[in-house]
Amino acid sequence: MALISVAESLDTSSAAGRLVITIMGAVSQWEREAIGERTRDALRHKRDQGERVGNIAFGFRLAADGEHLEQNPTEQAALKEIRKLRSQGHSMRRIAAVLNHRAYRTRRGTPWRLESVARVLKTER
Repeated sequence: MALISVAESLDTSSAAGRLVITIMGAVSQWEREAIGERTRDALRHKRDQGERVGNIAFGFRLAADGEHLEQNPTEQAALKEIRKLRSQGHSMRRIAAVLNHRAYRTRRGTPWRLESVARVLKTER
């Protein structure tokens, strides 16, 4: 099946038309990849400068300048407890139970659940 474009004078039934389509596709792919690389590099630079990128990880909060992160003492205490319990071999369900028993709460103020502990541990990597 051939594509014939009147606006661009392309006819994919000819070798020249297929060449133009192939080149246009390659340029489009290059452009997508270049945008991705620039975005990745910009985000890495912001992270390296200590600036906020994306969601704020548990244990941190936005500093007064509105750009940089600082430790959140309450959440850091919960993180310390999570790390300690995990290093002792406790399951995530058990860690959630211990945190709730010790009156720690998630960032939203809700009780800890297995999924909450798993999310915190995953973002720490």
